[in-house]
Amino acid sequence: MNDSSPEAPRPYDVAVLFEQELSSLDARQLTALHDGLDDPVVYHLLLPVEDAAATMATSLGVLGGADLAMPDARSIGDIDRAVAEEGQTALERSVALVTAAGKETTSVRGALTRDDPVHALTDLVTRVGAAEAIILTTPHVLSEFFHIDWASRAERKLKVPTLHLIEHESFDAQSSGAGEGASLL
Repeated sequence: MNDSSPEAPRPYDVAVLFEQELSSLDARQLTALHDGLDDPVVYHLLLPVEDAAATMATSLGVLGGADLAMPDARSIGDIDRAVAEEGQTALERSVALVTAAGKETTSVRGALTRDDPVHALTDLVTRVGAAEAIILTTPHVLSEFFHIDWASRAERKLKVPTLHLIEHESFDAQSSGAGEGASLL
């Protein structure tokens, strides 16, 4: 039997690592990057959340070393749950914004990660077969200067085009150097 039904187009998968809840501007700009594609676009949003116990231990170590007592496991667990809930809320809002900004053929998936953000992005790109990766962050002048920021690290690891955008800043502001992403270096 000859199946003459046309094969569904393969979606264009885009892995998106972002640092904080996306704004409607971020969502519009993200989806505008793929307006000309005929194939359906699938955005895979990845939001890192902090590990409360590790963050607390590092903070206490910096502040006072062994002189400060580590909070009990219950309070760390409460902090950890609150961080995860805030992250989940930010992720859900971001997914909704990208979905609203996209075309009918756009779909959006989201996940939180506690792993190193660049490793998690690398795993995501491989797992979904992403055609490109986009990293949205606030400006990090020092880490960008030393090429240890997420975008620089990801470019060294990934075998797909990688774009770094500044969150909550228009394309015009980013390209003109007038926005927060403008570097003094």
